[in-house]
Amino acid sequence: MNAIADILQALAHAPIQKRAMTNHGVLNEAYAYEKPSAFSRGMRIDIGSVTILLISGTASIDESGKSVHIGDFPGQLRRTFDNITGLLQAEGCTWHDIVRTSCYLRDIDRDYDVFNAGRTAFFKEQGLDPLPASTGIQAHLCRPELLVEIEAIAMFRNERVAPTKE
Repeated sequence: MNAIADILQALAHAPIQKRAMTNHGVLNEAYAYEKPSAFSRGMRIDIGSVTILLISGTASIDESGKSVHIGDFPGQLRRTFDNITGLLQAEGCTWHDIVRTSCYLRDIDRDYDVFNAGRTAFFKEQGLDPLPASTGIQAHLCRPELLVEIEAIAMFRNERVAPTKE
């Protein structure tokens, strides 16, 4: 029990550093959209030796800021996972560091079975065990052609090699 108390004590006094995260190689920044938006693709928070990544809602958007795979739910889901993968890689981590996802579906009644099958297959490809905590929500998304959007939270120890800045 003392070890946990020591860790909590160290974290309580550790400086908190935060910075926006991005990966221009996979998707465009919100401010570069036709209708600019005021948010970061994600936020990296370093607290002592622990890093937390808060990844904003991510969808089937390409490196030019255009929606892709219009009308193709499996295609949009895969591009969304690929975009999140690119954001994780830019920070030196993987899906194994994801602890939570929030998944927004435009039509949960119509698309949940396809979504769940695609998510299950993707997580199996990644070899995830345990699986991240997750919530599925029906929502109106920011663009009418988008069918799915996912937020994610990752946590890892930051003794790993620091990612390179773009």
